[in-house]
Amino acid sequence: MHKQNKLDNTSSRPETTLGRMIGGFMVTQMIYVATKLGIADLLKDGPKSIERLAESVEADPRSLYRLMRGLASVGIFAETDDRHFELTPLATFLQTRAPGSMRNFALWAGEALTWRPFGELLHSVKTGKPAFKHVFDTGIMDYLAGDAEASQIFNQVMTERAAPTAAAVCAAYDFSGVKRLVDVGGGHGILITTILKANPHLRGVLFDLPSVVEGAKGLLEREGVADRCEIVPGNFFESVPVEGDAYILSSVIHDWDDERALTILRNIRENMPKDGKLLLVEYVILPGDEPHPGKISDVIMLVTENGLERTEAEFRALLEMAGFKLTGIIPTESRMSVMEGTPVH
Repeated sequence: MHKQNKLDNTSSRPETTLGRMIGGFMVTQMIYVATKLGIADLLKDGPKSIERLAESVEADPRSLYRLMRGLASVGIFAETDDRHFELTPLATFLQTRAPGSMRNFALWAGEALTWRPFGELLHSVKTGKPAFKHVFDTGIMDYLAGDAEASQIFNQVMTERAAPTAAAVCAAYDFSGVKRLVDVGGGHGILITTILKANPHLRGVLFDLPSVVEGAKGLLEREGVADRCEIVPGNFFESVPVEGDAYILSSVIHDWDDERALTILRNIRENMPKDGKLLLVEYVILPGDEPHPGKISDVIMLVTENGLERTEAEFRALLEMAGFKLTGIIPTESRMSVMEGTPVH
């Protein structure tokens, strides 16, 4: 068995590290092409020659070899004897049905839908406006509504990334005092499904746009919680379901600027009982230079929409303007936090 190639860490020179960062977009595209061709799936049963791989994906053998050799040099695939390639631990996550698969994320990252707006990041920095609309002359949600393939990949990525967050929220927050939980902007239902399975006493409401929630029925039925979860289509800028003991929003508020975020929060404040709870699952940006995924996500929001990631002080101020008091911040293993708020009377 050929040993996995490892990243070249022999040089600690800062210019070497910086060079790798600068060239990161090239590696992204290399991963994207290999994923689009389905190479990882073709290697699931063992090594294959470059000729056989090229024949299977209808590619030029020499060009495909150059791609695979380049990916092997950064630890994705490994070259064995006689121009054969095999999976590495990293490459297994590019398989379609591998546990924790990142195949859809690799496809999403490599599509023009993603990289073209980032090519116009300067526009966003100078104007404060999303580069996505500057490039495509429409917002990302309207774009996805007109592109079924891109929309499917996007929804799969969101569901895959939501699963570990949902598990982390369940482990961190005590839902024992909640009887009726409304998941606002809950997408295909991975969060509410996870919470309901872990809390048999709970009843849930899944609330999102009609075109979104129609994709949730299958998941709720497969996971055995359909009889405890009501699906309500609607628009949270207009209203939300009434009388929930708690309202939970996961990665929703970060999609919007303060004005539109306040509209959502005020609609919830208006429809919840006096002793209700607001639960926001979001990144909370920490001060200083410590790495945090929310800091990169914040730039993604700058490019794609008018949203942003926020600090604790910014969340506190936003909730106060909407009529809530921030009563607690519960960290989770996902690096996201559960912020608890109660209505101010």
